[in-house]
Amino acid sequence: MEDAHEIPLSEVISALSYALDITEGQPEGHAVRSCLIGMRVAHEIGLGAEDRSHLFYTLLLKDLGCSSNAARTCALFGADDLQVKRSWKTTDWSSGWESFLHVARNAEAGGSPLARARRVLSFAVAGEVGTELVQTRCERGADIARMLELAEPTAAAIRALDEHWDGSGKPDGVRGDAIPLLARIASLAQTTDVFFTAYGREAALDTATERAGRWFDPELVRALETTRTDGAFWELLQQPDLRAAVAAVEPADRALVADDDRLDLIAAAFARVIDAKSPYTYHHSEGVAEYAAAAARVLGFGAGELRELNRAALLHDIGKLGVSNRILNKPGKLTDAEMETVRRHPEYTERILARVARFRHLAGVAGAHHERMDGAGYHRGVPAGTLPAAARVLAVADVCEALSAERPYRAALPRERVLEIMRGMVGPGLCPESFAALETALRQ
Repeated sequence: MEDAHEIPLSEVISALSYALDITEGQPEGHAVRSCLIGMRVAHEIGLGAEDRSHLFYTLLLKDLGCSSNAARTCALFGADDLQVKRSWKTTDWSSGWESFLHVARNAEAGGSPLARARRVLSFAVAGEVGTELVQTRCERGADIARMLELAEPTAAAIRALDEHWDGSGKPDGVRGDAIPLLARIASLAQTTDVFFTAYGREAALDTATERAGRWFDPELVRALETTRTDGAFWELLQQPDLRAAVAAVEPADRALVADDDRLDLIAAAFARVIDAKSPYTYHHSEGVAEYAAAAARVLGFGAGELRELNRAALLHDIGKLGVSNRILNKPGKLTDAEMETVRRHPEYTERILARVARFRHLAGVAGAHHERMDGAGYHRGVPAGTLPAAARVLAVADVCEALSAERPYRAALPRERVLEIMRGMVGPGLCPESFAALETALRQ
């Protein structure tokens, strides 16, 4: 008999993959569309059920490491990391000339001609940085896949995602059949979706054909070509809700489930993705979860409530993956437009978590971590009477961890100074009971 607390793992992962999409600067649904494309290729070549199961999660989670090079990308280009990554996806970066054009287009975007020229020259001085960026991303992604207890073929495929058939890829420059088959399929699928969403079906298939033998395994490209006249398949990819379509392509006899322990693991794994976005938020989500749990225990939260609060705390900043590091790491005062972007991240968090049935009730709690007792917070600006106890605790924990950590505009603050500042926020800003509980916990 199926456990009432178990749900299909695919439902959770496909929903959370939307957070990875925005981190890569891609339109929402990129990972699930890539999954449908890759699984169609797998069907055409007759891939076995076990390998298709490993491929399924490779495709949905191929970008698990995408946040780990965001800060470095932003620093190298002096530009919006989301825009740089978006441009990179349509660049034939095995070509030196196209790579140069990519740098020239994106380096110090919006800066003066002199500043842009200096930034481009800095790449020549720095030497090969592409391998560093890809290696960081792929190795981090593989590590998190293992943390999720996914099979080794999935982790290995995520690590080899950017290898090319002719050996011109990264990070290891392996070629041909030495590249795991699942990685070859995923590489083809993701590029196909990038060009499909940007330029349409014909451009996507033509790009795959043009890169056959260079980027892609020619046999896999031939399998993809069989979809050229399948209008229904490409129309499906344009549907706004692909959850049922994705669930249908997971091998039924190999379908994985997520129980409560696995949901905890997923929340912890995605917290790693979130916190890797910026060096200033390293350990932030875990720290918020620790402070929230400490306060909640003093308030008498039960075991089930503590578990739910822990998940909400770990995932509260998942919407921040869609905010440029140029804003997150800015040492000076944010402009009004930049502040408006920051103020939207709880809304993104709420939208992403609402896609997961088992996290839907957490979405409002996680998305309320910047609300205030007087209703002057964001993103909803709701008053205290509408905020559940868990949301109030989470808001207090978030402020405590943020003040305790280093930020681009100030050093980390000592404990007593943190509590002093927070004490001044109690009432109109922070919940008095939640702050008192946290203070009690910290002094024990």
